[in-house]
Parts: sequence; structure tokens; C-alpha cells
Amino acid sequence: MDVSGTIRAILNQKSDEVFSISPDATVFEAVEIMDAKNVGALLVMEQEGVVGIISERDYTRKVVLRGKRSRETKVAEIMSTNVTVTHPREPVEKCLRLMTDKHIRHLPVLEDDKVVGVISIGDLVKHVISCQSAAIAHLEHYIHGGYTG
Repeated sequence: MDVSGTIRAILNQKSDEVFSISPDATVFEAVEIMDAKNVGALLVMEQEGVVGIISERDYTRKVVLRGKRSRETKVAEIMSTNVTVTHPREPVEKCLRLMTDKHIRHLPVLEDDKVVGVISIGDLVKHVISCQSAAIAHLEHYIHGGYTG
């Protein structure tokens, strides 16, 4: 499968807003933000640095299933701390493989140790579909005599 482009191309199509929360905030606050912003994960940040990520999956597995209370549990208690990151020059195909292999759905994008965005598996799938649609349109144009050589 030919998946052209880099992560920068995907970021250019998205808002540059990055949603984050402090590790000292409650899980309830994190879920409220995810709901309000319609996102599935938040970066957990201290100053300008990423110290973790909290996702809907973390909430269901580490709060709901364990009988914890989201208003009392701190983000730091359930966040994923081994955060995989990428950079804007990374090929889309490599990130797809990475996210699939590691079973992750969100990937912070850093440039010079500064967060410049977050991409989701949905963003990558949308990009792949767009690339495939463009290739199909090009081939259809060629087949119907649109090629000028």
C-alpha cells in the first residue's frame, strides 16, 4: 500500500490546538475536557513537557473496572507514562505501523522537544483514504483518455 506524505501534511489539515491537563487534576476533570473538546485523549503536561497521556481507555480500564472514583483519582495515578512520540517529518506509513504494533491510538508530535500537535489513528486513516481516492481519480482520468503524455 502506497501511503505517501509525512505527519506534517496531516498536522497542516488540523487545528494547531493541543489539549492537555496537569497530572494533579482529577480524572473527572480530564473526562470533562475530553467530552467538551470531543477528543479521546489528553496530553499530561508539566510546564512545557509531556509526562504522560490519559485516554478514554485508561479511564475505563483503570477507574471504572477497578471501582475507583473519578472525582477522587488523580490523573497521575492512571495516566500512561511510557509515551511514544513522533516528529513532523516522520512518514505516515511508519506512524501507522508504530501505532498498530504498539496498540496506541494517539501520538504526540514533537519538534525540537516542543509539542506541535497530536495525531490519532483516525487522522491517519483519513489521510490514507484521501491518498487512495486521489490515486483512483488519477487512474480513472488516465483510463478515459486524459493522459497527455
